[in-house]
Amino acid sequence: MYSIVDIEATGGNSKIGRITEISILKFDGQKIVDEFTSLINPERPIPPFVQKLTGISDQMAADSPKFRDVAKDVKNILAGSCFVAHNVKFDYSFFHEEFKLLGLDFHMDKLCTLQYSQKVWPEIGTYGLSKLCKAKGIQNGDRHRAKGDALATVELFKMLLAEDKNQYIKRLIKNS
Repeated sequence: MYSIVDIEATGGNSKIGRITEISILKFDGQKIVDEFTSLINPERPIPPFVQKLTGISDQMAADSPKFRDVAKDVKNILAGSCFVAHNVKFDYSFFHEEFKLLGLDFHMDKLCTLQYSQKVWPEIGTYGLSKLCKAKGIQNGDRHRAKGDALATVELFKMLLAEDKNQYIKRLIKNS
């Protein structure tokens, strides 16, 4: 079982930034079987450039739950799965820091679809999510929003699983 994850955050550094939106799509290798998606109150202002990029404003986030309010739901949906994200270090580091702030450990097996794409499709040469989606004909009508990017990553992951003739996936899943 896989949890395809995407977040939006107040910045690119998990040590000082906070999550503003989460989408977790539980995926059984064929279809999405469960979902958790929510805006998150980061308990700090969202920088203007991030607001412009994501469309998530301070006002939207202010009325949203704080991470501590959804931490149990997040843990429950992630249970028994591998944490999968495009550039997994980014998303995983934010979850790790959010749970750490609550005094909780966070450790999961993880898989990076960016690295996976490099192994399965070495000829593409560029592996950002939007460029890969374009190259593979995957539509993403909600770029830079957690659910839109998570849905695009699910479609990408399906293609990777189908085309992974060398079983790279077994070597790429990392224990944290």
